[in-house]
Amino acid sequence: MRVFPAQPFRPGAERRAMRDPARRVRASGTATRRQPSALPIELAAFEGMIDPALLEAAARRAETIGVGGDEVLRCHRILSPDQIAATLAEKLGLEIDPLQDELAPAALEAACAGVLARCAPEQDTQITVAPRGDGVRRLAEAIAHAPELARNLRIASPERLAAHVRKVCADELAREAVYGLHERRPDLSAIGYGWGQLRWFTIAFSAAVIGAGVLAPDRLFVATEYILAFCFIAWTLLRTIACLFPQQGTARVDIPERYLPIYTIIVPMYREAPVVPKLIAALQRFDYPREKLDIKLVLEEDDRETRAAVAKLDLCAPFEIIAPPKKGPQTKPKALAAALPFARGSFTVVYDAEDEPEPSQLRAALSAFAEGPPELACVQAKLTIDNVSDSWFSRHFTAEYAGQLDVFLPMLAKLKLPIPLGGTSNHFRTAALRHVGGWDPFNVTEDADLGMRLARFGYRTGVIDSSTWEEAPVRHGQWLRQRTRWFKGWLQTWIVHMRHPLQLWREIGTRGFLALQLLVGGTVLSAAVHPFFMAVVMNDALSGALFSPGETAEESFRKGMAIATLVIGYLGSAALGVVGLARRKMLRSGWVLATIPLYWLLLSAAVWRALYQLVKAPYRWEKTEHGLARSSRRAKAFVRPVSQIRRNA
Repeated sequence: MRVFPAQPFRPGAERRAMRDPARRVRASGTATRRQPSALPIELAAFEGMIDPALLEAAARRAETIGVGGDEVLRCHRILSPDQIAATLAEKLGLEIDPLQDELAPAALEAACAGVLARCAPEQDTQITVAPRGDGVRRLAEAIAHAPELARNLRIASPERLAAHVRKVCADELAREAVYGLHERRPDLSAIGYGWGQLRWFTIAFSAAVIGAGVLAPDRLFVATEYILAFCFIAWTLLRTIACLFPQQGTARVDIPERYLPIYTIIVPMYREAPVVPKLIAALQRFDYPREKLDIKLVLEEDDRETRAAVAKLDLCAPFEIIAPPKKGPQTKPKALAAALPFARGSFTVVYDAEDEPEPSQLRAALSAFAEGPPELACVQAKLTIDNVSDSWFSRHFTAEYAGQLDVFLPMLAKLKLPIPLGGTSNHFRTAALRHVGGWDPFNVTEDADLGMRLARFGYRTGVIDSSTWEEAPVRHGQWLRQRTRWFKGWLQTWIVHMRHPLQLWREIGTRGFLALQLLVGGTVLSAAVHPFFMAVVMNDALSGALFSPGETAEESFRKGMAIATLVIGYLGSAALGVVGLARRKMLRSGWVLATIPLYWLLLSAAVWRALYQLVKAPYRWEKTEHGLARSSRRAKAFVRPVSQIRRNA
């Protein structure tokens, strides 16, 4: 027996409900057909235990939002999960499973979904179920039609069953979280970089470069300069073109609460105790029925401070705490992969610990999925910086995010090109996420890798007009560690997907192939070669030959090309930042773009540090410390209207 979400997500049903006022009234629950005494079985079991008025209110709530009444009792702490399970077991004539054995389940996937089948020696197969809502009704109907089923059936609360599965299947779950992608698709895993597959190409290319360097070193230098300049300018022009695309609003579909699906939220955390209260408050502000939320907080076992901060809040459903396995690298994608088998939602979103998403973001994502094509598997919300005025680094971060998320990625989505996802606020169809293998625990920029993998599997990614507020690094060391990790991950992503270039070309087409080179490889290359062109220009400037004509036409062209490369790069990046800041109504911070040359030198240092780490510590995850912000745009935006109200009063 399989436990399914209370209501499937049917885009056609939502559209019909919105066109038909009568249907909308019925869906909203304002015209309930239930008589006061006709409670569904998952609530009737509690008659005599709970005040009748409270039971009826729970029934109305369940009817309105399309869930089982027991979900209302659980999420509003009217009864504990164990009390609910014990009462349902008595009502159905079943036993409670104490879950004290160490028997492995017959099917791990079913066990993660709430159906635990196991067989002790010389005994019949015992099946333990953790029904919720409609699952309780279906179970009651099955027992009524075939009473002999009760002989081998037992009940446990969903929370207790999930904890038991994680305990008895720890090794199998750990192997799946760490090596699952590699076992199924080793060509898409960052375990090993495939140098063996590129061996002959690398040998041939190296031999050609060495030979050219010996025979014609000057020509080799010139050719290298031309190639790097072409790549740098192409990367810059692609970003500049995005400035010409108009800002597009998103028409949202108003989906009635009854048709909203279960939504899984995964938040990996490590050493994040200072931001835990703010995070939980942000998650509780969602404009979404809490009975239809499935929130996984992924906490490392050795992170006592964060665990204590979470425990202090005394959270109940829909929150659940999951510990990632100690096996393998200690990375964010491994934590995400550990939570994925237990995701109940039809849709899944990832947030970072410092995030504050807009309360309407889940509905905005569902609207995009409902209106988008079937192959739309992911939508990226826009990220914006909250602590803009904290430092020079936070201001540059703000301009980068505004240009990337508000200007550049919407253009890529419009052109149906692969999108390197941001590390947070990615909303997925859960089935598609599982189909492509989930996150790669060995890729330290798992978001960019997953965006490319979605494209390779034929899926599309979009961008929604909803914001998530983030905290930017405020100190150089903090910024350098984060940026090094990003560059290292982009290098990993490029190497992984270029293992089989022809296969990649066939899967994503010429446009997608070129886009990957510019978006992933070009981002790293442009930062790496920037000091090279700056050195050429500075050398000419110091020698007084910067604007003097060369001895030959070729020399003059090369000199102009070096200047043009720098100027185009600076102006293109500045234009992208200015347009993004303008769309965010934050042009007051635009002055920081005048310091792009210095910022790019720091980016270059991060690239070369990433190259070193790629060889010495490819899977090392350098943690970005949060909770250091000294200012908040959101706080100011909130205080201003309050002060105006007081003055008006």
